[in-house]
Amino acid sequence: MGSQAAVSFLTNVARAAFGLGAAATVLNASLYTVDGGQRAVLFDRFRGVLDTSIGEGTHFLVPWLQKPFIFDIRTRPHTFSSVSGTKDLQMVNLTLRVLSRPEVSRLPYIFQHLGLEYDEKVLPSIGNEVLKAVVAQFNADQLLTERPHVSALVRESLIKRAKDFNIVLEDVAITHLSYGMEFSRAVEQKQVAQQEAERSKFVVMKADQERRASIIRAEGESEAAIMISSATSKFGSGLIELRRIEAAKEIAATLAKSPNVAYLPGGNNMLLALNPSR
Repeated sequence: MGSQAAVSFLTNVARAAFGLGAAATVLNASLYTVDGGQRAVLFDRFRGVLDTSIGEGTHFLVPWLQKPFIFDIRTRPHTFSSVSGTKDLQMVNLTLRVLSRPEVSRLPYIFQHLGLEYDEKVLPSIGNEVLKAVVAQFNADQLLTERPHVSALVRESLIKRAKDFNIVLEDVAITHLSYGMEFSRAVEQKQVAQQEAERSKFVVMKADQERRASIIRAEGESEAAIMISSATSKFGSGLIELRRIEAAKEIAATLAKSPNVAYLPGGNNMLLALNPSR
């Protein structure tokens, strides 16, 4: 009797443990948790996706019949690149960074039409579309000189385009802009040509100044010759003789200081001899 009672007791304990385990399993399958910065969309096998999203906290569902899908609603960065053509047919490499989040009230619609990876499906596509449309309105050099205006147009167009997909863009910025090799080479050649033009302009200005200086110098010499000719005709050749004597004195003073010159008196003339040994 004692052994039968023990067996019966153990059987009851096992049944109770099994029942508790099954109940715990069912309870665990009936609960799900939505963390901070997240929202849940509930899928029902009979009714489909429910129209309302579920906020933070622990919630109940019907096991097997319902299944939760968790969305991250925090603002997240996305970066993508695009190669676009400008108005003057130059290729430009652009990198765009956006901060995006889903519109919380439209999460069921987003899940039905785009799924959990909605941002990876939508943002690169509309980003390239907007960049190509905006860049095509400007010449290559205008992208640098009017960069704030270009960024504003890209931001405005992309925010409006993302709204069609129930995506909110907190910020849009062009982080990188570079040109193709052909345009960079053309810019370099243009700079070289501008430098050559400036150098040629300087050479022309220098030649013009030298020409003007020559004209002024010639005019001065002509006026001096006229004045000397006038003075000679009016006062005789005394001025010329005076200039000849002054020049002779300067020559004599220069020769007197030279160690290779010897003076030999000879009547009214003075014989000069060079002494190459010294």
